[in-house]
This record gives sequence, structure tokens and C-alpha cells, in this order.
Amino acid sequence: MAATEPLPLSGLTVVAVEQAVSAPFATRQLADLGARVIKVERPDGGDFARAYDTAARGLASHFVWANRGKESLALDLKDPRGLEVLHALLGGADVFVQNLAQGAAARLGLDAASLCARYPRLVAVDISGYGDGGPYAHKRAYDMLVQCEAGLVSVTGTPERPVKAGIPAADIAAAMYAFSGVLAALLRRGTTGRGGPVEISMLESLAEWMGHPLHHTLHGGEQPVRTGLAHAVIAPYDAYATADGDRVLLSVQNDREWGRLAREVLDRPELAADPAFATNAARTRGREETDAVVAGVLGKLSADEAVERLEAAGIACARLNSVAQLAGHPQLAARDRWREVGSPAGPLRALLPPIGLPGGPEAVMGAVPALGEHTDALLRGLGMTDARIAELRGDGVIA
Repeated sequence: MAATEPLPLSGLTVVAVEQAVSAPFATRQLADLGARVIKVERPDGGDFARAYDTAARGLASHFVWANRGKESLALDLKDPRGLEVLHALLGGADVFVQNLAQGAAARLGLDAASLCARYPRLVAVDISGYGDGGPYAHKRAYDMLVQCEAGLVSVTGTPERPVKAGIPAADIAAAMYAFSGVLAALLRRGTTGRGGPVEISMLESLAEWMGHPLHHTLHGGEQPVRTGLAHAVIAPYDAYATADGDRVLLSVQNDREWGRLAREVLDRPELAADPAFATNAARTRGREETDAVVAGVLGKLSADEAVERLEAAGIACARLNSVAQLAGHPQLAARDRWREVGSPAGPLRALLPPIGLPGGPEAVMGAVPALGEHTDALLRGLGMTDARIAELRGDGVIA
């Protein structure tokens, strides 16, 4: 279908003083939807996430993921001349996002409250670990630490050992609330003409995602137990090894489904009415025996055979894929979700963002910028002469 509408954030300018994951991932969502995002980085190395690893053809995988489609301005904000450049950009910006260490933005006058007082139409976002105020305000707030403080680690893992999530869940939670907070504030500005501050805390974001175990504990009196890939109150609901070394997860949601599993997959029709298996309560009480019956059958099948048999019986199932298998997932290929984005290391594969806007243009998936790649162009756009740019570079204010 030909595009008939512009991307929803086309024409908006976002300035971000950002690092690591939470703010960069939030502003990447804005860039994907058409906003111009100017990423302000330190001249001496830039966003420290650039150096996390070299897995993406010599570039850092975190940085590649969270920073495509942005313009990089290498600027020393501790120098008054650098701060002056930033304010020149903010005078024409719609959104400002920062996730500096607690207190650092305020010392520079770049906290959301100060900026919104100076620029009434600006939507300004402060992302922090624990929020402004309270005994944790100045604690270091790396993703794993916040996962621990929010209790996520306590409900993740096996009965024997808690583990952190395998992705930066606290960073991502804060990023997505920052993204939606910006959209809400822009809608409000469309009505009132004024922007305003948006405040996001990693702890509070992840605490919201902990809603189910939190309410279970608050109102039920007990914390949900860690069950690995199993389900605390449903059986069978787990991943089972197959004959070819893969694992297939299945979920039986009710006793009718158990009957179908017994008859059509396990070839044990008598188990449908057996009091030891007929109800979920019985199967959960006898989880070891239930799992042994299922594992004994699936262990003789290949993963393809197991999935085919389970799907034919109408039993919910999934392969326990590796990350490499995700990259080759047939559903992503069939829906044409892969694109290439430019980078200093050449083209890199990347997935289209999940927000689809049928009838409009495809999301913008611009290149991953080199540090300071757009410094000169941005400063010339502010009316700065080449001689002045050369002077600032010579003094280390820009790179």
C-alpha cells in the first residue's frame, strides 16, 4: 500500500544528553517515528555504551541497537561555550531527554523543571534510577541493581537460584515509559500550547511491571515461587527435551486440553480420566509424575515432530529458541521484518520497530552515527562560522 500519511513525529526535534540504554532506547523510538534526534555526547569518547563490546562488526551491540537514526554532536557541556551551543539547539527543540547521574543535570541547569521554565513549549524528560528525592535518590542505578531492588530477580530463576533477566529489563521499562510520557506530553501541548516536565524512574517503571507478583504477595500473603520455565500453578507447563537435542515448551490451560494431550500426543487416553491426572490440581500436586509422562513421549520425537503433533492436537507450544534461531525465525522472515541500517562499520541487519502504521510510510531506520559525525553540520545550522568551529575544536569543546 502506498504511503498516504507522514510519520507521526515528522517535523519534531529532540535533543538528548544521554548514555547507556534507558534514554537512548527511548529517543530511538522517537527517531523511528520520524523525529529528528540530536544526540549530545562527550568529546572524549562519547556515550560510554560505545565501548561496551565490539560484537557488531567492531561496534558495541548495545549502541547499535539503541542509537540508529540520530545525529551525533560531540560537545563539552562543562565548558560555558558548549552549554551555549546546547541552549541554541533547545531554543528550537520540541523535546529534551537526559539520563545523567542524579544531580548532574540540575548543576548544569538542564533538569526538566529548569528547562521547561525557560522554554515553555519544551517537553523535558528526566530519567533517573530512583527518582528525585528519597533515601535512594543518589544511589548508582545500573540495570542489574534495579532488577534486584525491584524484586524481579527474586521471582526469576529456579527454586534453587534466583537470576537476573537476560535483557536490561529496568532500562527498557524506563525507556518505554519515557517514550509514552513524551507522546502524552506532546498531545497535551497540542491542546494547551505548553510542554512540561516528564519524570521517569527505573525503579518505579520496573515496579509497575512487577504488578502480578506484587499483588499476589500483597493480597495473597505469599510471594510467587521461582519455577524456572515451569508455571507455579499449571501443569504440564514446561519445556521438554526432544530426541534431537532441542526443547519444546507446551502449556495445558484446562482439563479439556489435557484430555486432548493424553489422547492425541501422549497416546495414553486413559490418563484423561485418571484421578491422578484428570484435573489441574491433581497434575500440579503430582508435577514430577506429570512431567515424567510428557517428557517420556516428547523425548522420543524430534522438535519438528513434537511441534507438529502438539499443534495438530490444539496444544499451545513453542520452541525454546536460541538468539541465533530468533535471527532466523521464519515468522520474522515471512513478515519481511528485516532491514539494513548504515553504520561506521557498514550495513547492519536490524528489525523494523514493532509499531506498525498501515497506510503510512515505513519507520525511519537511519544510520548509527560515529562520534561527532554531525557536529560541524549542526553548528553551521546554528549560524556558526568555520573559523569559530575550528576554534572550539582546537579548545576541545567539540569533536
